[in-house]
Parts: sequence; structure tokens; C-alpha cells
Amino acid sequence: MRRNAGNRIPDGWQKTLLGAGLAVVPALAFAAEPEPKTFRDWMAGCDNLKSCAALSLPAEAADPVAYLRLERAAGPDMPAELTLRLRGDWKTPPRSVQLRLDGAPFPAGGKAMPAETDGDLLSLTFKPAEVTALIEAARKATKLAITAPQVSAEVSLSGSVAALLWIDEQQGRLNTTSALIRKGSGTSVPAAPALPVVIAKPASAALSEKDGKALAAALRKELKQRDPDGCEDDETLLSIDEAWTLDGTRSLVSLACSRGAYNVSHAFWMIERGDAKTAKPVVFPQGDGDAKNTLVNAEFDPKSGRINFFAKGRGIGDCGASGGYAWTGSAFVQTDLSLMGECRGIGSEDWITLYRSEIK
Repeated sequence: MRRNAGNRIPDGWQKTLLGAGLAVVPALAFAAEPEPKTFRDWMAGCDNLKSCAALSLPAEAADPVAYLRLERAAGPDMPAELTLRLRGDWKTPPRSVQLRLDGAPFPAGGKAMPAETDGDLLSLTFKPAEVTALIEAARKATKLAITAPQVSAEVSLSGSVAALLWIDEQQGRLNTTSALIRKGSGTSVPAAPALPVVIAKPASAALSEKDGKALAAALRKELKQRDPDGCEDDETLLSIDEAWTLDGTRSLVSLACSRGAYNVSHAFWMIERGDAKTAKPVVFPQGDGDAKNTLVNAEFDPKSGRINFFAKGRGIGDCGASGGYAWTGSAFVQTDLSLMGECRGIGSEDWITLYRSEIK
């Protein structure tokens, strides 16, 4: 499939693009979480628990947008779950669809498959026997056709077998009875790693808007002396600045440092005893900028002690990165991370998860 550079996040996520009409792409340093891999018209990735997902990539400008999403948790007894998504501008959403694999009815007999709708999103969840049959058919079939009254769409199966084989490898299933692709007689499959637990601490007290703006202004003044070009300071950005008291001595300050068409870049700083001269950048494992203290479209919730971000690859939010961090009393620790490097109409709920944790 031909790739349109305008609809794909650059490999490596190593550059930040700012300006009207350009995405703000976080320069994520994937020390612990490798990027999803692309296999022709499919993409696959796994998180820190070895839970993996594979997605078909819709054709550019497809209408409706159609894709398959397979997800499987690690461990010997965990099944593969397969869902078909259709997103379109429905006047009356179809309640069922009919499927064909290279022209042959699927499943055998050609019965209509029931679907559920949620707004503009239609979902069809396959039964276990149907998942097995579709994976087996994908070895030879090239496309899955979807039809319903006034609806016609296709899903490419090119690369699906390679994507699922890669998942088998990541989960230690190759040549075992539970493998999706390369089955064997083996029965030993590694268990899933333990789920990290993060103990989040809320901010201890609230700063008034006046005091917060004053602290942010003092920080901007201090940073101008350190690096005059480090943070833009037009009135629109200044109005977004915020500050919070984390504990008896430390404050968290968020400065809006740059703005694009649909993204705002926020730099987070820690200040001791209200003195801007003590400011140190907060270090996020996947942060942007030289100090790794910048997140895109980020919000701090003082009640939960959590920062969430959603960096859009383009305005409709069908690609980019989303995730979060939690304040533990000593540092901000990563809690979750999801990515989608192809701008193809895939909603953020179906992006590839690369990191997850339990937050208490």
C-alpha cells in the first residue's frame, strides 16, 4: 500500500512539528516500550505485560473506515479476541453485516453477522470458532468484504499472518498448541509479567488562580534568563499556565510553551518553597524536549495526582500518542501509554497499548 507522508506519524517520533496545520508530535524515547511494528497493511504491538494487539490499517480516505482488531493477553490459557470496526456517517446504522473472504461467504453459509452501534462506530465481535476460522483463512485470502444496506467496505488481510506470527513470538507461543499461526505440540507458554502498581498521591492543597498565575509568571521570568527561546510567551499561552501545591514545600507549574492548530505543548516544572530560582524540570520517561519535561495537550488533576496527555497527529485525533503519569510523593511515574502512528480513522480506544499499570 502506498504511504502518504501527510497521513503517517514519522518513524521514531523524533521530531516535534509546530505551526498552523502541522501536528505536534512528541519525541518519545522508547527505552522500555518499542514502537508498534508494521507488516504491510497490518500493525502489531505489545505492552509491558506481553498483552499484544494487531490492527488492519484502513485505506487512506476510506469511507466508511473498516478495520479488524485482534487482542490477546499473555499466558497459556488466554484466548484471542477479534473485533471488526466500522466507522461512518450513518443515517440508520446497520444492525447486521454480511462478510465475504475473497468472494466466499464467511462464516460458511453466509449468515448475516449481528453488530452493535455506539454513535458512528459499529462493532462486530467474533465468536471463538469464527476467530479460528478467519485466522486460518487469512493464510490464503487477501481481503474481507463487508456489506449491508447502503454500506460497502473492505479490510486488507495482507500482512495479517506476519503480524500474528510476530505476536506468537513475543508471547512465547511458537510451536505450541496455543499459537495463532505456527502451531506445534508444545504446551509450555510463559505467564504474563506482573502488573506494575503505582500509588498515586493527590496534591496537598489548592493554589488560588491569582497565586498560581503569579508563580507561573515568576517561573517564566526565571526561565527567560536561563534560555530566552525556551518557551513562547504570547498572551494566549500565558492564559493557559497553571500551578498547584504538591506538598508542604513543592509546587508543580505547567507552562504552555507552544501551540499548533490542535495541540498545545506544556512544560512541567517543580519549584521549592515558592522560589522560581529553584525550578527544576519534571522528568517524564516519554517526555519531549531536552529536559524531557514537556507533554502535549496535558492536564494535571490535583485530586488524583495524575497527569494525562493526548498528542494528536492530526485534528480529528485518529493518530498520535496518549498516556499518563502519577505523582507518588517523590516523582511522576508512568501509568499508561498508547500509540497510533498511522492516521487512518482509528479511534484512540483501539490504539496499540505499550504500557499499563494499576493505579491506587
